[in-house]
Amino acid sequence: MRDPDQLFQRLAQSRFRSRFTLPLREKTYLSDKGMETVLAHAGDFIAQRLAPAEPRNDGKQTPFRGHPVFIAQHATATCCRSCLQKWHGIEKGRALTEQEQEHVVAIIARWLRAQA
Repeated sequence: MRDPDQLFQRLAQSRFRSRFTLPLREKTYLSDKGMETVLAHAGDFIAQRLAPAEPRNDGKQTPFRGHPVFIAQHATATCCRSCLQKWHGIEKGRALTEQEQEHVVAIIARWLRAQA
């Protein structure tokens, strides 16, 4: 896993990743539900959609809208196993460890806090 500070510096230099911002609808959802609840959702999404060794529909499992976590996943390159490998150094083809899942949620949390 890569250092979060270095990761965010790299993400800021990516034209694709740096264009993501949290839309009003998702900001309102985050405000209404609270960070703790939204991060619990993030943990569930990661466990179900990203953690398996071969996730269903890998590369297409994360929508681009509908929940603050989905947008954060695209902004932080935690949206699919290929992005996790490229940006975070977490190899494909094996299930994510609990520590790796916590890393992904922490990266999402950092991005969401910066957007709130």
